[in-house]
Amino acid sequence: MTPLARHASIFVFDYLPRDKGASPHTVEAYSQGLSLLLRFAAGRLKLKQPSQLALEQIDADLVLAFLEDIEQRGASVSTRNARLAAIKAFFRFLEWREPSVLAQAAKIALIPKKKADKSLVVWLTRTEIRALLEAPDPRRWAGTRDRAMLHLTYTCGLRVSELTALALADYDRRTPASVRIMGKGRRERLLPLWKETRLALEAWLRLRDPDGDQQLFHNRSGRGLSRWGFNVILAKHVKAASMVETSLANKRVTPHTLRHSCAMHTLQANSGDVRKVSVWLGHATIKSTEVYLHADPTEKLEILDGVRAPRLRPGRFRAPDKLVAMLSGASKGRRPMD
Repeated sequence: MTPLARHASIFVFDYLPRDKGASPHTVEAYSQGLSLLLRFAAGRLKLKQPSQLALEQIDADLVLAFLEDIEQRGASVSTRNARLAAIKAFFRFLEWREPSVLAQAAKIALIPKKKADKSLVVWLTRTEIRALLEAPDPRRWAGTRDRAMLHLTYTCGLRVSELTALALADYDRRTPASVRIMGKGRRERLLPLWKETRLALEAWLRLRDPDGDQQLFHNRSGRGLSRWGFNVILAKHVKAASMVETSLANKRVTPHTLRHSCAMHTLQANSGDVRKVSVWLGHATIKSTEVYLHADPTEKLEILDGVRAPRLRPGRFRAPDKLVAMLSGASKGRRPMD
């Protein structure tokens, strides 16, 4: 039996960050996925500690049982697929280190992703965004910081991981002021800032602890702000903004909602040019950006204006064939009567 612990340690601490150049966020996500799998496996195999596991014990059947378990506990399809991606990456790493697990790794590689319903993105109107940006109190230390964070997240379309990873050195005060962002897949982009965003940032920098962590945004202890911390801050200001703009009370606003809002407003301002939105958001391909076209009603209105409705002739109802009716019912989950 081949001990698993050493290989897992090398995969997380050496292979991903050094050999693959994975971002800290990717390393954290893969590490969490493996940790959940190993704890599940140890419990299922009645071992005292996950460190006692052997590679040969993690087979395709166990991985499938783990995926089913996390779904039963409430994990979404996208979360399930993300956990599977981490497991597959680990076994691809093992293929050339431990040839004895080749057959095992091949079976795990064949486990399919689940398809999820693709819902439209949730985004805020310009009026709702304005109410949210004005919610923090600029007369307070936390309000000055929060206003700068919200401005930067919205205007640059930042992921929450990009925001919390920003360092003071990433902000360039030269005209025009800009920020350097390390995005997903270690893709860098440089974005200029609106005057309002620059002023909000400058107000925060006058209060920022110069002896704190290198991150651009700190908590009161001078430590870099965490993803969880920003989520709590955003929820507080959404609640305050909903008192001014009541439509916010009916929306679930997450950090990614600000990124979606930036994308939608940029798309509308550029006559539906997804290429510009893709560059601004740092997408690897335009395919990732096309989701915003489906959510933009103005695009559909332009299509509707350019097409005339067809003239329909009245018809007579004809009862469908029994076999066709039975097959049609199968698509809706209805069984035929015996």
